[in-house]
Amino acid sequence: MNPFWNRRNFVANTMTGIPLTGWLGRLAANAPSQSRPKSCILLWMAGGPSHIDTFDPKPDASSDIRGEFKTTQTSVNGIRISEHFPKFANLMKHAAILRGMSTQESDHSLATYHMHTGYQNRGGSVVYPSIGAIVARELGSQEVPMPNFVTIGRAPQEAVSSGFLGPIAQPLGVTDPVRGLDYIKPLDSQEVFNRQVNLLQQLEAPFHKAYKSESGIAHRTMLDRAVKLMNSEQKQAFDISRETDQVRDAYRVNALKDPPKRGDKNPMALSGSFGQGCLMARRLVEAGVPFVEVVMGDGVGWDTHRDNFPRTKSLSLECDAAMSALVQDLQNRGLLETTLVVWMGEFGRSPQCGGGGRNHWSKSWSTVLVGGGIRGGQVIGKTDKDGASVVDRQISVTDFLATICTILGIDYKKKNLPSGVERPIPIVDTSKEIRILSELL
Repeated sequence: MNPFWNRRNFVANTMTGIPLTGWLGRLAANAPSQSRPKSCILLWMAGGPSHIDTFDPKPDASSDIRGEFKTTQTSVNGIRISEHFPKFANLMKHAAILRGMSTQESDHSLATYHMHTGYQNRGGSVVYPSIGAIVARELGSQEVPMPNFVTIGRAPQEAVSSGFLGPIAQPLGVTDPVRGLDYIKPLDSQEVFNRQVNLLQQLEAPFHKAYKSESGIAHRTMLDRAVKLMNSEQKQAFDISRETDQVRDAYRVNALKDPPKRGDKNPMALSGSFGQGCLMARRLVEAGVPFVEVVMGDGVGWDTHRDNFPRTKSLSLECDAAMSALVQDLQNRGLLETTLVVWMGEFGRSPQCGGGGRNHWSKSWSTVLVGGGIRGGQVIGKTDKDGASVVDRQISVTDFLATICTILGIDYKKKNLPSGVERPIPIVDTSKEIRILSELL
């Protein structure tokens, strides 16, 4: 799926959404939090960030393991993280660091798919849905124009797919958060566009009448909502230029304030663009979108086989500014209790740092959860003195995703029957024992 959809492709492929009365300043955040459906913002760290250089530092390890970074004390006594997350350190009371992650894939593509779906990609006939598609299907609405699932940045297309859930749960991709959805405006006048849409609907009507298939209904529903979104005031949620310069600057690290320029081939890799993606994610959640994924690290990203320390420092500072601004913004707007923020990559990096870089490491690494009503201010899981293996509270991918589902109010054991597949498939693979992280609940 090409995120740079033209008008025709957008009309044919845009997904579903959640209705809200009024606009951004008059949203459900003003109502009691118990009445607002939960939502999720996934901050995807493409390439796999080093756990030792971010959220599981080892200051007492040998120099070839502990690396160049110092640690900083967080707002929670006894929890220390990398010095290059100074702003997030002050928000630790809202967060839980999961230091016991231990997964089975150390290849980028396979691990990315595994972390998004909970299943391993072994070339079978079943294409499993991503966690974003699951949330879209379970918590979203098909009645209004706003999408249920949005990706910002160059998302890993196979991993964010709706899989066997079909087009209803497919994400809408926004490659450039600065550009937003300005490319979906009708090319012709509104009158001409309306005539074209009416003609298309007339041409398709006999087919829909004769063949009442699930895919046909999904196509028609998407077309209707796409047209509504193009003409809807709600699409302003994608327009971050409506925010003040002060708000937009809060999402950028001070040393990296140059905004991305239009026409750049890789806007999300430019300084500050990840932060603008996080700002858009806040606006979308505020407007009722249940799941948004923001990608940081298109291209090489956090894959620091070389130049680990200068690159990780730069990425960490940019991520710290954006993630911290997002959490603070959500809290100020009364949305943090109902919005789960997930920080994760596909795996960690090796404890040993040879030749200035760290290699892939899936045996032990970290993820972070913030908000969403969880019990923050804690660390779950522990690695050994070198960060090489989990010695307490090992967390599998299925443990992790089942816990996210539980936090969001989704039954992870619920089964779907994919078209052409005889056996029902649970949302999260239950073939092995799942241990929900009850400490968070």
